[in-house]
Amino acid sequence: MVSKPDISVKFCNLELESPYLLSSAPPTCTGEMIMRAFEAGWAGAVTKTIKPDKTPVYDLKNRFGVMGFETKQMILFENIEEVSKRPVGTWVKEIKEIKKKFPEKALIGSIMAECKEEDWEELARIVSEAGVDMLELNFGCPHGMPERGMGAFIGQRAELIQKLTKAAKRGSSVPVMVKLTPNVTDIAYTAKAAEDAGADATSAINTVLGLIGINIDTFEPIPTVDGMSTFGGLSGPGVKPIGLRCVAQIAQATNIPVSGIGGITTWKDAVEYLLVGAGCVQVCTAVMWRGYRIISDFVDGLTNYLADKGFSSVNEIIGKSLPRLTAWSKLNKDYTVVASINKDLCIKCGLCYVACRDGGYQAIKFEQGKAAEVDEEKCDACSLCTHLCPVPGCITWKKVTK
Repeated sequence: MVSKPDISVKFCNLELESPYLLSSAPPTCTGEMIMRAFEAGWAGAVTKTIKPDKTPVYDLKNRFGVMGFETKQMILFENIEEVSKRPVGTWVKEIKEIKKKFPEKALIGSIMAECKEEDWEELARIVSEAGVDMLELNFGCPHGMPERGMGAFIGQRAELIQKLTKAAKRGSSVPVMVKLTPNVTDIAYTAKAAEDAGADATSAINTVLGLIGINIDTFEPIPTVDGMSTFGGLSGPGVKPIGLRCVAQIAQATNIPVSGIGGITTWKDAVEYLLVGAGCVQVCTAVMWRGYRIISDFVDGLTNYLADKGFSSVNEIIGKSLPRLTAWSKLNKDYTVVASINKDLCIKCGLCYVACRDGGYQAIKFEQGKAAEVDEEKCDACSLCTHLCPVPGCITWKKVTK
């Protein structure tokens, strides 16, 4: 009998039963919630961000917004929520309870403070001594907190990343991971700053600063708080390409582990993050939409994928796609293909024809009731038609010599 692939991973000092963690967010708002997640099967969790008691926090009403199709399929989620408003002492008590009941699960304490070294050092000491396995420094929150010199205000300044990472390291008795903001020009640069300051790992991405939409009837930005709004943090499927790019760049630039975050909605998304170098992944928005129960599908999907591909361990795929990412200037300029349409599969909808006519190279011929055809002399292999065709495998590539 063939044994099941091993999906356990080691991330810094953490022995994880699977690469799946809950990220710092509403699903990790209390100890009770985290313990329910552990009972459901999550390998670990990052607490909602803990801040010093002297720092005020406000929960706006309302604070979420969604962008999606009319079918209710959601693409992006926006929040203007701040960090945990619960006292540090409450978190210390609950951290101890969680670790007593679930000693084998990974518990990471997310912390945030103002740009004062003594505050970071003290908070790191308190939370690490409470019994967490690792700390995550929240240098990434893009709304609310940066206006007070916290979150992304720190993560956008390499000198502050270094100063406050060193401060947290001085106070912490456990490894320290730095959570980075994608709202920078070069995330590899800020990741390197964290590494140089002694960070044991990085995590990326925090949410992407954006504006989810405007109500065109009331003219109010979304989400609306008494008729007003602000720019907030975007998450969900739409940010995955940004997250993948950031994790890949960090993995290429640093020699410490990186935890992948951003738009992980299915096990396939998680696999993509692992392939570009993530040592584990963190999930939030998908859990907010569908509950802790999705972990079963995540675990089964990854296990079956590894078995189908012939891998005995998830560690065999971590970073496997990184060597295939290179500079644009190094891509093969002599590689030539053209689109090829399978007439037996073509449903004669004309979508490829319209797309190529108005957005491509006018390389597709189409008559009503007949299968579309490609003019190979005109086809420039841009790939637009392949993405719009509703029939899997109908439009493929044919290598040619030009």
